[in-house]
Amino acid sequence: MKNYPLRLAFYGKGGIGKSTVAAHISAALAQAGKRVLHIGCDPKSDSTRCLTKSRIPTVLQQLAAKEEALTKADILYPGAFGVSCIEAGGPEPGVGCAGLGIGAMADELNRLGILDEGWDVIIYDVLGDVVCGGFAMPMRRRFIDRVFLVTSADFMSLYAANNIMKALLRYATPEEPLLGGLILNRYKDISDIKIAAAFAEKTNCGIIGALKESSQLRYADYCKETVLSLFPKRMAAGQIRALALKLWRQEKAYCPVFMEESAMDNFHQQIFKKAVNSID
Repeated sequence: MKNYPLRLAFYGKGGIGKSTVAAHISAALAQAGKRVLHIGCDPKSDSTRCLTKSRIPTVLQQLAAKEEALTKADILYPGAFGVSCIEAGGPEPGVGCAGLGIGAMADELNRLGILDEGWDVIIYDVLGDVVCGGFAMPMRRRFIDRVFLVTSADFMSLYAANNIMKALLRYATPEEPLLGGLILNRYKDISDIKIAAAFAEKTNCGIIGALKESSQLRYADYCKETVLSLFPKRMAAGQIRALALKLWRQEKAYCPVFMEESAMDNFHQQIFKKAVNSID
């Protein structure tokens, strides 16, 4: 039986579309009647942009700007379909630890009691190709019940997913696994699916969902909207709704077996050589 709120985290390499996927899952669950809190933990502070149609002030920005203690209104903003949105923020490039915003945000959320407001779902969007300990904080403090790794079939995206699995194993146990599975994003054809499936088999992990590359998603992102708003009856919106429902119902979790560097190199050579040889 699930405990509520259901706390999900999305990790993945920067630029893979992780924030877009996470925000759309939040929107789809809210559209389905769930009370959703979406928390952006990426220093780019762009996780909530398509939900709020703009960049919202981050927790770090508000802490720096205000002399008095922050209120909920300072950091909690309404988004599409009733999603409530927070952005942690991060330091200036080249200055400070990227996990600073996550730590400061966690302190404020606890002080204000925001996490205890009767949410059905709390979603964290966390950058995954930065390996500082701050990005493991949601795992370390057990803010989350399940981690979903957003990846493409690109080798560096899979490499980042493999590294995140190492952190997962540090903070999970066989009795309480954290990994909910892989989400293959922006796949182009069956060869991408085969590559992701081979990686999943090597790492003892399942593919929970696959989202085909979509001009609808790109256009919606440009417009700071969701495909659920702009193209509610098109393929991309249907894929998102189906994936959101699957994540809501997901019970199974995995104890991954990450690959060492040499194994990843071998995987790269074996799998991608096949892909190259298949080119006409």
